[in-house]
Amino acid sequence: MRRLVTLLLVLSSLTAVATAPASAASPTVHRVAGLERPVRLVVDTWGVPHIYALTTGDAFLAQGFNAARDRLFQLDLWLRKGTGRLAEVFGESYVEQDRASRLFLYRGDMEREWAAYGPEGRAAATRFATGVNAYLDWLQQNPGALPVEFQKLNYRPARWTPEDVVRIRTHGLSRNLHNEVTRSRTTCAAGPAADRFRVHLQPAHQPAVPAGLDPCSLPADLLTVFELATSPPYVLGGPSGSAMAPQGSNNWVVSPSRTTTGRPILADDPHRGMFAPSVRYLAHVSGPEFDVIGAGEPFAPGISIGHNGTASFGLTVSEVDQEDLYVYELDPADPDRYRYGDGWEDIRTVTEQVPVAGGTSRPVTLRFTRHGPVIKAGAGRAYAVRAAWLEPGGSPYYGSLSYLRAKNFGQFHRALDNWNIPTVNHVYADTSGTTAWAVAGLAPRRKGYDGLYPVPGDGRYEWDGFVSKRELPRTVDPREGFFATANDFNIPPDHPHHRGLSYEWSNPSRHQRISEVLRSRPKSSVADSAALQNDQLSIPARRLLALLAPLSSDDPDTAAALAVLNGWNAVTGPESGPAALFENWFSGPLGHHFLRAAAPKELLPLVPVPDHQVLLDAMENPLAWFGPDGVRIRDGVLLGSLAEAFRATRERLGADPATWRWGELQHTMFWHPLAGQDPALRVGPLPRGGSWYTVDISHYLPYPPFGYRQFAGASFRMVLDVGNWDASLAINAPGQSGDPRSPGYRALAEKWRTGQYFPLLYSRAEVERNAAQRIILLPAR
Repeated sequence: MRRLVTLLLVLSSLTAVATAPASAASPTVHRVAGLERPVRLVVDTWGVPHIYALTTGDAFLAQGFNAARDRLFQLDLWLRKGTGRLAEVFGESYVEQDRASRLFLYRGDMEREWAAYGPEGRAAATRFATGVNAYLDWLQQNPGALPVEFQKLNYRPARWTPEDVVRIRTHGLSRNLHNEVTRSRTTCAAGPAADRFRVHLQPAHQPAVPAGLDPCSLPADLLTVFELATSPPYVLGGPSGSAMAPQGSNNWVVSPSRTTTGRPILADDPHRGMFAPSVRYLAHVSGPEFDVIGAGEPFAPGISIGHNGTASFGLTVSEVDQEDLYVYELDPADPDRYRYGDGWEDIRTVTEQVPVAGGTSRPVTLRFTRHGPVIKAGAGRAYAVRAAWLEPGGSPYYGSLSYLRAKNFGQFHRALDNWNIPTVNHVYADTSGTTAWAVAGLAPRRKGYDGLYPVPGDGRYEWDGFVSKRELPRTVDPREGFFATANDFNIPPDHPHHRGLSYEWSNPSRHQRISEVLRSRPKSSVADSAALQNDQLSIPARRLLALLAPLSSDDPDTAAALAVLNGWNAVTGPESGPAALFENWFSGPLGHHFLRAAAPKELLPLVPVPDHQVLLDAMENPLAWFGPDGVRIRDGVLLGSLAEAFRATRERLGADPATWRWGELQHTMFWHPLAGQDPALRVGPLPRGGSWYTVDISHYLPYPPFGYRQFAGASFRMVLDVGNWDASLAINAPGQSGDPRSPGYRALAEKWRTGQYFPLLYSRAEVERNAAQRIILLPAR
């Protein structure tokens, strides 16, 4: 029977080849250890693999095999970084990073860990790891196919275990810990009230220094180990990891009553670092129990953003505070003990050997308190991190396995009981016309403190479990006919958890613009949502232009700057000269002048620029920030800083403002981990529009070493026509392939730069019609 199935599968492939493009004419056949039945893999013109399996286990195995086929160096670097095995291939200089990564591995009960993901958690990881290893077996027989990175670095990829898929946690979106430390330093320098110049809290809240905390006691290098653990891996040079932190997303659903087709639309564009290859990977995984397509983490089974032919789903981060920094008093007689309650507790220590290339293994000591890993100790104190993502079930995005089969919102919402990390806004739409929004994830219940400062670890500040998943907000079939999220503060005022989930949320400008555009159209199309994902209108620019409109100046530079911005439509396109001036102004001088005019002088060395939401509020409400003479002071801040920005822009782009272009300054560089050694592995620079607060977001820094390079944004975008699936759109830049030798490595970069998409094909007929490559996986003899 197995031989008959194999023969039929191969014949089916050959029949399809007869009408396929020439490039897809000859299917490749692999014998794969662990495979139960034949699997057919069709790679379409845009590099999306469509995996057709006859068993669920084979679907996940083939997904692992294909991920290794297309993204092996990315997978191997993720594995080595996450498990603390970089020094094994890159040498002794990576030992400290390996130690940091090992601190944040999940080290709890694996039975509880697997159970947290539902009945399929262990099986899917096991089959996925088997698939990756099967590709490694094939490479041993075909060494010429080894990716170029391994050849350059002269090492072989590591083999996988199922536990590797879930134990690594440091690729999750970490939040709040840096702000706790910065707030403490701000308080030390200028008092608790001074923090309002640095960041805007939502809902309105005045944080208090926890009893027992000395905010001036935190060592300068307190977060070094944490940053080593959570920063992206680079080999032989690369940009600083600390600047990679701002990440977010946009998504929305539009109900049938507000679309041109009478079908729902779901749009999603997660914001991550701009790397080559992309941090997300598009795949279509089809088996007897589900038929799902979309994007996921390359190194894990399943799909987290996409659809299953009936239900569609997308996500953005909900900025729930999932981290706390604990400060401990150490026992003067025994520095391996810390104060807890009325006594002392032992710090648990683990010693491990870190293999080192070209040398002997190095022992490293890992230390843990009851709250989590110790990142710093000395001078009578220790500091440890408590993070929800170290709890059982905390593997980022792995909870998506539970909703692959959901056919209605009830099933989808119940599946979110298995979603823990990160806390996200899920949007949902299905072929029945239902649209919905639901927050899911582990939200700590804090007893007697707000999570905004580090806290003593002596037992006074603990978590009382987590908020019930069913208590988190949700909306089904929103009355306005759409629902949008953009990491903004969207907990309803009448919700019991309106306060306490977090006080630090993203600037609301993206959400305001998305809602404004969706609200302005009685009916929206898929093309409209694609255009909205690429929208570069700046709400902050529009607000500040209104304040500049009545102002004038006799100073030539100020007058020239006002003339450049006069009549500008606030769209920060790459060809815009006014955008170049505005972004130079808004990202630097305006904030500097505001702080010098209003903030305590002790704060200035610690806060180079304020939260832009604070800045906008101060400009629009000058009396509250500058005092009785606030309007005059505010106008002086606006005009003086604008003149400074004009001179800086003239120095960078030339004397004639008519020739200025924002895209000549801001650019996108998709950075490969080896790009510091081999610049040819980079993709770019590409002229870039947008800004920190446009829907088409661009996180950039205007100073060295970045020099206006976009370091985070939406490299992946998706717009789904729910029910007419082949009309859906996607883009994943710079390309689907992780192999720099492949045309697919950079094939989608220009489409992405110009706001274009490719069809996210789902039906078997359209996939076959657009096949570029066919692969047959057969069970090993």
